[in-house]
Amino acid sequence: MCGLTGVLLYPTSRSPETWEEIKKIATANLLFNEERGREAAGIAVIQSDGRYQLFKQPVPASELVEMEDYRRVLDTVGDETVCILGHTRAPTKGSRWRNVNNHPLIAGHVIGIHNGVIYNDDLLFDQLQLPRAGEVDSEIIFRLQDTVNPLLHPDDYPEAVGEKINLLHGRFATLSVDTRKPQCLLVMKHLQPLCLHYEQEWESLFFSSRYLFLRKAFGRAVVTEALDSGRGYYFDAQQLPQHGNQPMHSFAINPQGTQSP
Repeated sequence: MCGLTGVLLYPTSRSPETWEEIKKIATANLLFNEERGREAAGIAVIQSDGRYQLFKQPVPASELVEMEDYRRVLDTVGDETVCILGHTRAPTKGSRWRNVNNHPLIAGHVIGIHNGVIYNDDLLFDQLQLPRAGEVDSEIIFRLQDTVNPLLHPDDYPEAVGEKINLLHGRFATLSVDTRKPQCLLVMKHLQPLCLHYEQEWESLFFSSRYLFLRKAFGRAVVTEALDSGRGYYFDAQQLPQHGNQPMHSFAINPQGTQSP
């Protein structure tokens, strides 16, 4: 069990007070998810040109947010920021003392976070001859995603990724950004919790593994905003003012199974 947090932001000017509120909620969301994983925590801030800053450590979120490097990364949030990803980890595989196993993970062009467990990661790495940086099972998800270039799939990128994801055997919720098209956030949910809320005033879309956090932060309307399982969702930061919490694309995912062989 791990905790996922995320913010997708329409890239625009905001007041200093609004930016502070957004950063405050991003941190509070990470802390609220600490009970889902205390072995490690991390954050990534992604800009509209694909640049990013990332900080993760094998410590609980409550310790991470007090570190100077956490504040340094969060201070890069500004008018060109399109996404903030956060993670609290309860390991299923891969030592937290090898920081490469902690999230957010970097897999080629993809920055991603995962909650769940994948049972056939070793088999897929071997069969497909994909590069591997650590031991964590989550890495296979984003290595598969990295094999699909969004710039070469302008019309069918989500579905093309979905075909790769259907090779997996396990359960998962994920948030990920391909830095080749950094304004787009890919969300996939299969038998793991994940909720979202669009804050219209801020033109920002918030995600959390813990529905209760969004309910407390934004009010009772969040009760209707759980994502359906067995589906992928593709959001575009540039389209948030027009579409709010509605994805640009939604597609079915059908992984091979949910139980360990």
